[in-house]
Amino acid sequence: MGYRFGRDDVAYLGSAAGSAALADVDRLELTTATHLRDIEQVRRAHGERAASLIETVRLRRKAVVKLPAAGEWLFTDDALQQATPALVARHRAARLAGRAVHDVTCSIGAELAELAPVCPAVIGSDLDDVRLAMAAHNLGVTAASDPERNGLPDNDIGARISVPGRNIVLAKADALTPTTRDTVIIADPARRADGRRTYDPAKLQPPLPDLLAAYAGRDIAVKSAPGLDFDRLAWDGEVEIVSLDGAVREACLWSPGLTTPGITRRATVLDSRGTTTTLTDAAPDDIPDLPPGDWIIDPDGAVVRAGLVRHYAAKHGLWQLDPHIAYLTGDTVPPGMRGFHVEDRFELREKTLRQELARRDCGSLEILVRGIDIDPDALRKKLKLRGSTPYTLVITRIGRAGVVFLCRAVAPTR
Repeated sequence: MGYRFGRDDVAYLGSAAGSAALADVDRLELTTATHLRDIEQVRRAHGERAASLIETVRLRRKAVVKLPAAGEWLFTDDALQQATPALVARHRAARLAGRAVHDVTCSIGAELAELAPVCPAVIGSDLDDVRLAMAAHNLGVTAASDPERNGLPDNDIGARISVPGRNIVLAKADALTPTTRDTVIIADPARRADGRRTYDPAKLQPPLPDLLAAYAGRDIAVKSAPGLDFDRLAWDGEVEIVSLDGAVREACLWSPGLTTPGITRRATVLDSRGTTTTLTDAAPDDIPDLPPGDWIIDPDGAVVRAGLVRHYAAKHGLWQLDPHIAYLTGDTVPPGMRGFHVEDRFELREKTLRQELARRDCGSLEILVRGIDIDPDALRKKLKLRGSTPYTLVITRIGRAGVVFLCRAVAPTR
């Protein structure tokens, strides 16, 4: 669960004394091996502040990958886990550039930090006093927007709060109670219920159906888990699936006013080098029905989750091994993609695999599986590999038959 921060902790950690204490604690290793020694040292130097100092340094170190520019930020453990990676938030902000935006679940301000440079007015609200205080620290917002000093009885944040010289406003408000007009709404409902991750829209916090009802007719973008059943939701706008460095990070529901007419699905592939590629269901999806080619390609997870495998194949001159399986095949590998060069093909029999891999001096073995119920780790142990040559097995089915492709993996080209 992590340390439970209070408003007093935030005030101290954001002060000159707290900053100096954090710098002192940051010199320690804070590893499992040094845990007891480090805690004792911090307690001797900083007394009752020790727990908040250690937790803040730990969270800052953890945040470096997700929020690389947030070196002096304050976090809670839950808020950091839910925070949008900076590159993903920046991509969303680019789609909203020039609009006034209200993040109704702003938490510690990760979205607001990326919106502020491109939007004329950015409002953040939350019901959590501690997270709002952390957001004020993280964004450099002055005390004029202290949520405890700004009630919202007239349902108009803009009329109640101003921050001279800044376009960021913070306020305490319920996400289900509209408190701004003429703004794009951003929301990120918490995806845990009773301590467990949920994919039920009604169990999100706040519940997704209630959130959409509260802002009916408004332009809205809602972050959600990629595993949500979007067809069941009957969303009439766009569903965008976003991956970062090969890992699917989120889905975003865009209302019709925030997307191009006719687009209902979008895959956005980001990487830390600054490359962005997008694909939508407006692209052609006609592909040939041919035997397996020289290469097998495993499309990015965003493409798969968005249901755009055929569209991706058509764009790159590929086709599917099986119409119900996401693996693609062809005679070339798309730029930037890792490909698997097919060297042989076998029936799915453990004895055959063991003999063939031994004959080829196989040592390390990557196993990719789709459409077949096989545990790659368990299979790898059964194959008893003792060689030195690396291979990749792509295990799937074509029609009803299980099939194994013996491949050599080739790194992405640029």
